[in-house]
This record gives sequence, structure tokens and C-alpha cells, in this order.
Amino acid sequence: MNREVSSELSQKHRLDYEGSKMGMWIFLFTELLFFGGLFLLYAVYRSKFLTGFQEAAVELDITLGTVNTLVLITSSLTMALSITAMKKGIPRQSAIFQILTILLGCAFLVVKYYEWSEKFSHGIWPGSPELVGQGKIIFFSLYFVMTGLHGLHVIIGLFMFAVILIWSVQNKINQKDIIKLENAGLYWHFVDIVWIYLFPLLYLIA
Repeated sequence: MNREVSSELSQKHRLDYEGSKMGMWIFLFTELLFFGGLFLLYAVYRSKFLTGFQEAAVELDITLGTVNTLVLITSSLTMALSITAMKKGIPRQSAIFQILTILLGCAFLVVKYYEWSEKFSHGIWPGSPELVGQGKIIFFSLYFVMTGLHGLHVIIGLFMFAVILIWSVQNKINQKDIIKLENAGLYWHFVDIVWIYLFPLLYLIA
């Protein structure tokens, strides 16, 4: 009787795990379609105003873009190490890597805030009179929209990690129940991948 109950619970846990994982993949697919539409819009306007896009991209700081790229890649590594540590039954180590991921995400936002502030101080924003030429106007409109939406996803991820960290400390997430942490990792890797596409499209076009 006990074996039957244990088997049923094990099967239910497996189904819950697979269902939760599938739900996250579906959510990420919808997010991919959303950003894919923006990438397509960018490609269309880039082909139409190539010179204007190249001239506008010169205004971006490649060094800051590179730093943020390295920060996000490193944060994906710490996120993966957090999951690995939890699977090995080392929750303390997992929590440390989660904290590092949160700190790196905050660092990304700080750099982005500085970059945006610099643009505003130079009179560059969507529709700014300082921007001459339709190509430049469209480029910076897309720049602020795409990096802004990406930044919003980073903020959502950080709030999610804060909750995950609390649950990990409370042992609500552990070696036997790790799906929430894995889903958070999938989301963060998606955010990282989006930036890896944004970086060359916006910063290296010139």
C-alpha cells in the first residue's frame, strides 16, 4: 500500500515538473515572438536607412555595451552554477550564486541607467530635435524601446530571483523540488540571449 502511494506521488511530481517546464517554454516562445517582431522591424528600417543607422550607432558607447554583455554572460553562469549546486544538495552554495546573479543583474541596470542618462544629457531621446535625419530618429526610437523592454525584463527577473532566494533559504526550493529555480534560470538565459542579439545590432552596426 505504501509503495503504491509513493509511486502515485512520484508520478504526480513528475507530471507537475513536466507541466511546469512546458509552461515556461510556452511563455518564453511568446516572448521570443514579441522580440522577434521588434528585430524584424529593426531589419526593415535598417535596410531602408542604413547610412542613418550607422551614423546614429556611432553615438553609442561600445565599451559600456561590451561591459554589460560580459556582466549578463557572467550572470547566466552564476545562475547555472546555482541550479547545479541545488541539484547536488548544497543549498547554501546555491543561495550564494543566486545572490551573485542578482548583484550582476543590478550592475547591468546601473550601467544601462548611466548610458541612458548620458544620452539624455546630450539631448538624445526619441523625437529629439538634436537628431537630424529620419534614419537617426528611427534608430534611437528603436534603441530606447528595445533596450527599455529588455531592461524591464531584467527588473522582472531580479524580483523573481529575490523570491526564489527567499524560498531557497526557507527550504521551499530544495534538491527534490527544484523546478521553480530551473524555470527562473530558463527565463534569465532568455534575457541574456536577447541582449546578445541586441548588442551587435545596436552597438556594432557602425
